[in-house]
Amino acid sequence: MTMHSATLAINETIQARKAAGEKVLHLGFGEAGLPVPDRTATVLAQAAGLNSYGAVVGSPAVREAAAGWFSRRNLLTGPDQVLFAPGSKPLLFALLAALPGDLVLPCPAWVSYAAQAAIVNKRVVDVPIPAESGGIPDPALLEQAISRARSKGAAPGVLVLTVPDNPTGTVVRPEHLREVCAVADRHGLVIVSDEIYAELCHDGRPAPSAASYLPERTVVTTGLSKSMALGGWRIGFARVPDNPWGTGLMRDLTGLASEVWSSLAAPMQAAAAYILADPVEVTEHITAARRLHATVAHAVHSEFVLAGASCRIPDAGFYLYPDFEPVRTRLGRQGITTGAQLASNLLTQHGVGVLAGEAFGDDASALRARVATSLLYGDSAEERWTALRSDDPLSLPWISASLEHLRGALATLTLHT
Repeated sequence: MTMHSATLAINETIQARKAAGEKVLHLGFGEAGLPVPDRTATVLAQAAGLNSYGAVVGSPAVREAAAGWFSRRNLLTGPDQVLFAPGSKPLLFALLAALPGDLVLPCPAWVSYAAQAAIVNKRVVDVPIPAESGGIPDPALLEQAISRARSKGAAPGVLVLTVPDNPTGTVVRPEHLREVCAVADRHGLVIVSDEIYAELCHDGRPAPSAASYLPERTVVTTGLSKSMALGGWRIGFARVPDNPWGTGLMRDLTGLASEVWSSLAAPMQAAAAYILADPVEVTEHITAARRLHATVAHAVHSEFVLAGASCRIPDAGFYLYPDFEPVRTRLGRQGITTGAQLASNLLTQHGVGVLAGEAFGDDASALRARVATSLLYGDSAEERWTALRSDDPLSLPWISASLEHLRGALATLTLHT
């Protein structure tokens, strides 16, 4: 039986606690936490009358818009290379269902990759991430992991990369990505490059893409849930290679889509066509979002480091992956020896919700957790707009109060004697 997604489960748990009147700092769910720009909302409202079924792959207009969007980001793309879906998660699942071979996966990695592989009866070959960043396997360990898996009867065929990364909030160095792509090429692997956070690199530079290094066998998936905070609108799209293999894969994906989701809702296609044309309102909104994500993520990072945890400095998005190994002895005195116990203690004793690293495939005994900072921007649309437009969001009362809550919780947790 398939388990409830860990990220959705913790969100529902925390929301229920808050509804019951508990004070909980929600750091457990990767929702982008920002309001919808006015013009974007207007475009969707004006498309409300589009209530007919459309083409499975998406309308000509939205595919053309997506092709232009990719091409402006240095991936020359034609409309026939693009497929839309109600979110990128169904596309990732369809790819795992359509592509032959077992899944090679960085560890830790987003919770749904391994879960989806299990649903379609694929084995998972875990490979540790490099020390400095996540989202890709350690290049030095990847080749031997593939060989070892084959010797044990596995058939590695698909390598999933996440650039930028969830759960660590980091961006791989291009040279490491190039090495990983070279290994994938030698072993005939298909790369599925999940680039849902690519618009949110804190320095504003584009994230590297595997499609630049292994263009003939890389499929890119992305969507608008993170860059535009439209998770509830469920807009995802994928780009397949411009070659006979890509054409065949598009045919297979279209067949799967036709039996599972039919097509992305027509009003959402209209909204996507508008957004993917990169109008000024959209680009300015994403720039402001990027700045806010960076400011708050770095402030939260400082709190964890101050409490004695080690943690990679975030490069993109709104995630952190602190490791409490340096204070294991102190935590052990409280009976905390695993990531799950750490997350449970933070929630029940300190009102701080995080997700244990175990949910991302990490070692259960590791004192690591994924922290999402994007729900600190406010509880109302007004507060979120204020945070987005502020030159000093950390001084806003609701954000500063959240940081104080976190600081006090971590101090109490880690200074225990």
